[in-house]
Amino acid sequence: MILLYNGQLVHEEELLFPLSNRAFQYNDGFFETVIIQNGILRFWQDHKERIQEAAKALKLQLPQQILAPAFEDELLKLAGLNAATAYGRLKLKVWRSGAGLYTPVSNAVEWLVTVQPATPPDIKSIAVSVCQNVRTIHSPLSHFKGPNALLYVLAGLEKKEQQQDDMLLLSRQLYVSELVSSNIFWVKNDRFYTPALDTGCVNGIMRRNILRFCASEKIKIDQVNYQVEQLYEADAVFSANVTGIKTISHLQSKEIYNKNKLLDHLTSVLS
Repeated sequence: MILLYNGQLVHEEELLFPLSNRAFQYNDGFFETVIIQNGILRFWQDHKERIQEAAKALKLQLPQQILAPAFEDELLKLAGLNAATAYGRLKLKVWRSGAGLYTPVSNAVEWLVTVQPATPPDIKSIAVSVCQNVRTIHSPLSHFKGPNALLYVLAGLEKKEQQQDDMLLLSRQLYVSELVSSNIFWVKNDRFYTPALDTGCVNGIMRRNILRFCASEKIKIDQVNYQVEQLYEADAVFSANVTGIKTISHLQSKEIYNKNKLLDHLTSVLS
């Protein structure tokens, strides 16, 4: 695989990281996952916005190359070199460079981009159980990806043990928060609902687009603190991330009704 490391094209086998690497030592950074489809970086402007939000929260100084308009073309060129232009998964990893223990000596960054061909996801409905081992926690770092990765790893292990398609994570206050790698939404009486960011959920890229869609279509959407029981009263429940939208057919083995014209319209626009 060919990578883009600090702006230079390198082969995967040439990549060496020092033991002092702060991503390895302290998880001092973040990552962003972008879907490439038909030669386009889907929702790239939203990803750029979240990259800058993450850097600001972690007090990282992004290099101008990442912020420049030409960076999109560089990423698409990298996708072509890895035969991932038709459909691929791009991951940008950014971490603080330099030495230091818990107090770093620099806010400069190093960064790495990988791109791999991928298969478009199956859009079939999924079965979900409530995660028991971990809870989401709201913080200045909870809205983007990276610092809380171990929480999702543990939830993923529970998903595997329970033989579920996904797990529903709750906040410390036992409010519905998110799934392992997706935001969660539901529809009731022609109105969308999704957990508020103060539940500790990630401010997902598709979440941003669904909020924007609702605003443009003048559809009401509430960001709420709701408990699991209220999902059973919904007209439809679904997950959403950069790979797409999936309905949730079962929650805790209980069937969820998922025929809804408003959801069908949303899916047709954002697919």
